[in-house]
Amino acid sequence: MKGNSADSSISPVAAGFSGKAMQEKLARLGIANEFDLVLHLPLRYEDETHLYPIADVPADRTVQVEGVIIHSAVMYRPRRQLVCQVEDGSGVLFMRFLNFYGSQVKAYSVGTRVRLLGEVRPGFFGAEMVHPKCRVVSAGTPLADALTPVYPATAGLSQEAIRKLIRQALARSDHAGSLAEVLPVEIIKHHQLHGFRDSVMFLHQPPPDASAILLQERTHPAWRRIKFDELLAQQLSMRLHYRQRRSRSAPALTEKNKLTNALLQSLSFKLTGAQKKVLAEISRDLAAVHPMQRLLQGDVGSGKTVVAALAALQAIENGYQAAIMAPTEILAEQHYQKLSGWLAPLGITIAWLSGSQKKKQRQAALADIATGGAMLAIGTHALFQEQVEFSQLGLAIIDEQHRFGVHQRLALRMKGAKTGAVPHQLMMSATPIPRTLAMSYYADLDVSVIDELPPGRTQVVTKLVADIRRDEVIARVRESCQAGKQAYWVCPLIEESEVLQLKTALETYATLTLTFPDLKIGLVHGRLPPQEKTAVMAAFKQGAIQLLVATTVIEVGVDVPNASLMVIEHAERMGLSQMHQLRGRVGRGAEASVCILLYQKPLSAIARERLKIIFEHTDGFEIARQDLHLRGPGEFLGARQSGVPMLRFADLEQDADLLAAARIAAEEMLRDHPASAQRHLQRWLGEKSEYLRV
Repeated sequence: MKGNSADSSISPVAAGFSGKAMQEKLARLGIANEFDLVLHLPLRYEDETHLYPIADVPADRTVQVEGVIIHSAVMYRPRRQLVCQVEDGSGVLFMRFLNFYGSQVKAYSVGTRVRLLGEVRPGFFGAEMVHPKCRVVSAGTPLADALTPVYPATAGLSQEAIRKLIRQALARSDHAGSLAEVLPVEIIKHHQLHGFRDSVMFLHQPPPDASAILLQERTHPAWRRIKFDELLAQQLSMRLHYRQRRSRSAPALTEKNKLTNALLQSLSFKLTGAQKKVLAEISRDLAAVHPMQRLLQGDVGSGKTVVAALAALQAIENGYQAAIMAPTEILAEQHYQKLSGWLAPLGITIAWLSGSQKKKQRQAALADIATGGAMLAIGTHALFQEQVEFSQLGLAIIDEQHRFGVHQRLALRMKGAKTGAVPHQLMMSATPIPRTLAMSYYADLDVSVIDELPPGRTQVVTKLVADIRRDEVIARVRESCQAGKQAYWVCPLIEESEVLQLKTALETYATLTLTFPDLKIGLVHGRLPPQEKTAVMAAFKQGAIQLLVATTVIEVGVDVPNASLMVIEHAERMGLSQMHQLRGRVGRGAEASVCILLYQKPLSAIARERLKIIFEHTDGFEIARQDLHLRGPGEFLGARQSGVPMLRFADLEQDADLLAAARIAAEEMLRDHPASAQRHLQRWLGEKSEYLRV
């Protein structure tokens, strides 16, 4: 989160922003104004406040020494390099440059006094520094009086230039009062926070005796203050937008229990306790006069679809339409098939909308939605396109919500705003969100969690198998299919190219058709025409296909209880949540199920870590927590991050205690100190605090 503080009204020219080239370089670092410079904090520090005698330099540490060059030569073995001998009275040290300019050969001549900063290591000639930071000095040149900050930099902007700009910005901001305290005294005392000005000054210019470890680990009280302020700004922003939404009006969709009870009685299973709990929360929200904004999360196979169906029925019972939007045609169609089976017997007309529909079918669906003939519309992103008009939309349900951007979600919700009332919104995710992420980036939503699986779901056994043992895997697939079971063979994910991914799928299908001439094999991928895709999936579900070769399009929503074996090729290329989702396609019946992760060596460190996590864990929340730790929140959030203030300083795992404290402080400030809350938001977000509309 970059600051656009109203406190900093210094002109761009005064702030060192003169010249378009300079502005562009600073923009690459996310610096647009004076206060951005104040919050451009160091990555690390160099200690130029001490000098070590050459004879006493500690091993494996970056240190500073000073001495006179007693020998300097350009050597050509094994390659061209500049080698100098530096002597300080206690010993001799070699400095070696593999890349150097003629000006350096001149500057580092015999008799020159130099100050070197670097790591001393044993070398061919003796103790040496390779490419140290080297300055020509005079005898008695004073040492630095503070640790030297090393800032995030960009091409064409040296550390010295950044340091100069920041020193100027700090002096001007301090003079202008921009670093003054904006938090109430009670909050500072209660959370034992250091002052804001002192923290900023300390981090830019730490004294020589500052703890290098606390600074490096970012646990020093000065760092904790900055991180607290950043988290507080995010919490304030999210809570304000949460309040803003609750101030709008929505249709009160009260419980009638006629259609909902009819559906419950027709089902072949009973709802779990967790499903009943989340349904009660959703039901209560729908009955309120302000728009529901709830995230329903549950692990793969926990039964979110039936909860969505019951929520849709509550809207329909009140004379309002419901819409269910899914990110892929396969998933949207799964919902359409499943909900048609449940709701058509109750007399409810369902409209189906997708991008690949024939014009005639599409126009019929659009007419049904516009007149209210269809009380439920199911589809892909085609649902929020301009020509789609609802008669009276009361509830928008978005599945796998992280796959849609902010504007797409907003567009669907605005479909019901004609009447002046905003539709209720239910978002669903089978990618569980770690608690710290939910507290931070989802603080503007109410969250419901289905935290138990329906009875009868079997634990899936995960096996890691190197590609050289492919023959064993083939034997396992043949044995399983001949025993009357079904299997998936998932092709590798190729991010760079859908064409390459399709080629791989076609090749895999051809190879497996030759390998298993006795098996009925099907193929499904993203480029397959929708009718063919539907036909293949239906044949697999009915058991007419024994082995389904598929790309990752089957990641979500596919439900075939007789499929008890899955092979994932090149598992080392997959993300954790994707592997977990894919694995959730088996184990949906009573039969013991196995997921084989075929991987190719050599493995990168992160691929090895991912495979270890998916092998050791089956709980989606634990996998998500470890995934967050591996990847950080940016990637994890997907499209949601558009319009969400991202964190630069705080770490959600390491600083979970600060996040909890910031949540409490945000509520206190909004209740008791609204002016302080506004000033704090202005300091950290500026005009960006008007972000979160969805």
